[in-house]
Amino acid sequence: MIGTPRHVRLSPPAGPGGITAERRPPHFAPLRSQVGGAFFVHGNVARRVAVGTDMATTELNAATFEQTIVDNDIVLVDFWASWCGPCRQFAPVYDAASETYPDIVFGKVDTEAEQALAGAARITSIPTLMAFKKGHLVFSQPGALPKEALAQVIDAVVELDVDAALAAAEQQDA
Repeated sequence: MIGTPRHVRLSPPAGPGGITAERRPPHFAPLRSQVGGAFFVHGNVARRVAVGTDMATTELNAATFEQTIVDNDIVLVDFWASWCGPCRQFAPVYDAASETYPDIVFGKVDTEAEQALAGAARITSIPTLMAFKKGHLVFSQPGALPKEALAQVIDAVVELDVDAALAAAEQQDA
């Protein structure tokens, strides 16, 4: 299923920073050796955490990250830290979006607790938002997004035809 990693730029860009699709983030490969050969340790499950009365996000770690991405159609991941001011500003926006889009998994990675995962994901600035669709990284951008920009990114990811984008990339390579 997974071949040579490559980035595919889709046009027109469908949100801040555009939308990209790739087979598998090549920069996640180093983490495999750090956690016993795979992100997912069989038996571990990402847990849902209530953030408010109706909102929920999923805490992700090295043991649950990949399986969460693979098992769900769309997954957004917020890489954050408790000491980060912009992260604290973005958190309520992200948490509110989890209520607005209940069919999407909203994951959170604490970069302090999950330094190996953050390093493997090449997180150099926080907050960083990543979006995955059908197991493919389709969006990655550092910085706290306002509510409207986050909604635009989410809507673009929902509308994105990953299979068509990958097929187009295959055709370009042929």
